[in-house]
Amino acid sequence: MTRFDTAFSRGPALVTFITAGDGDTPANLDALVEGGADVIELGMPFTDPMADGPAIQAANLRSLGAGTRTADILSIAAGFRARHPDVPLVLMGYANPMTIRGPEWFAAEVAKAGVDGVICVDIPPEEDAALGPALRAAGISLIRLATPTSHEARLQTILKDTSGFLYYVSVAGITGKQQAALGSIEEAVARLKAATELPIAVGFGVRTPEQARAIAKVADGVVVGSALVEVVAQHGAAAAGPVREATRALAEAVHGARAE
Repeated sequence: MTRFDTAFSRGPALVTFITAGDGDTPANLDALVEGGADVIELGMPFTDPMADGPAIQAANLRSLGAGTRTADILSIAAGFRARHPDVPLVLMGYANPMTIRGPEWFAAEVAKAGVDGVICVDIPPEEDAALGPALRAAGISLIRLATPTSHEARLQTILKDTSGFLYYVSVAGITGKQQAALGSIEEAVARLKAATELPIAVGFGVRTPEQARAIAKVADGVVVGSALVEVVAQHGAAAAGPVREATRALAEAVHGARAE
């Protein structure tokens, strides 16, 4: 079994996101694990994060302003893997930093750092050759995004060669600002489950434990990003404690959802 298999086999999983290089990233990653996160997404800062809302855009700028480079992100990932051998780690970002030195270089370095999966927001599945084969050859899951506008034919393209889990973007928009109605999420998850055996993790717009609990009753995972990034923005280098407490509240909601 992969780390993803183990994480999702325990019931609905809490998937959390923070941006690499924003604040004390190693301490914040540890706080996510200590708070009960099951899967960690580590954002790779980029100058034009087109899918992200104001909170994550600002985190990207703070990180880049602090001089964060790809080598720093890989070092953070390797340190995380040494401290947390069982927790799945995903790098999430955009094509340019992942392909500028060649996909094979990136895949090899990601594998060396102990990363489990990659989400590349702006390489569509139709252009899989730009990154996918190199990642799969290195044993790295390429995790794709499905959206409310993903029709049946395109969904088959999205699912081809996808592994780890499927990330369902519950709104047609950017991160952090909107939230889909629970009914539409339930309907979408049912449609996706009819098409794949992969776990379905729902994200974009999930901010509170109450929202996370409701989604966890119908999905295999709940993704929370902007709300945690805002905690880092508020507390800076001292964010680990608040991040841990915020994660704990979310984890308790997600993990208790199926028992209700």
